Amino acid sequence: MNPQPARAEAPTCAGPDPNPRQPRLRLPPHACDTHAHIMGPKARYAYSPARIYTPPDCLLPDYLKMLATLGVERAVLVQPSVYGTDNTVMLEAMKAAGDRFRGVAVVAEDISNSELKKLGAAGVRGVRVNIVDVKDRKPGKLPMDMLKKLARRVAPLGWHLEFLMHADEFPDLDRAFAGFPVDIVLGHLGYMKTDKGLGNAGFQALLNLMKAGHAWVKLTGPSRITTAGGLPYTDVVPYARALLEANPERVIWGTDWPHVIIKTPMPNDGDLADLLADWIPDAQLREQVLVRNPARLYGFS
Repeated sequence: MNPQPARAEAPTCAGPDPNPRQPRLRLPPHACDTHAHIMGPKARYAYSPARIYTPPDCLLPDYLKMLATLGVERAVLVQPSVYGTDNTVMLEAMKAAGDRFRGVAVVAEDISNSELKKLGAAGVRGVRVNIVDVKDRKPGKLPMDMLKKLARRVAPLGWHLEFLMHADEFPDLDRAFAGFPVDIVLGHLGYMKTDKGLGNAGFQALLNLMKAGHAWVKLTGPSRITTAGGLPYTDVVPYARALLEANPERVIWGTDWPHVIIKTPMPNDGDLADLLADWIPDAQLREQVLVRNPARLYGFS
């Protein structure tokens, strides 16, 4: 599924805070950031003409600096839409970082089995499917035939499908993915604006999927779903806790670095890490979400 064609000038977005602060909250050993993007250098790796935004260079050394400041030892890079199905930048960053990194790729529908195996050998553990940015997208409609075909191809590899989608647009999400060949992962707490309410049919369907053990959700991108403004995103707390209550073994966390197309003030990543104290007050549960759950999903030892 291809993002919509770029306009004459894909808008430029701001870069992350270059001076991350150490969080007050001490994160557990082997904590994992499950959602980040590496982009650039633009002079070497051209962005896709079909992109819908133009990021500044967001490079591996800056990301590693941020992780070290937060006390995060592991990471999962997710292929950003600006590179389409060319996973080169992500794969090179994973190789440079070593075994403490995993990846989620974007692939063409006709990718060969040998190419999938190569991605697996490089540390890829899932395929990302962008529903949000599809041209002429109809809310509530999913290309299930294509998705099931892709899922059946990656199932032998032990992979999952990660979706960028708005849960509120899919009130039958639990029925649509019942019996799906692989686990699914949704980012940004279901990517639904908080003013939709916890009782929203799509969010409730997502909770049902989690309770059935078929879906994982990332506690990422609160700035994407808040309707209350900037930090500390207090309106996001009930959603994080509802997801944890549904199935604490299916919740993971990430920074969403470098926070592209952000519409609220750019947060400092130390402040984002400190949100975990309110989202997950219990230290043992935080360790499960930050360490044990991602280790199981992405295959960390």
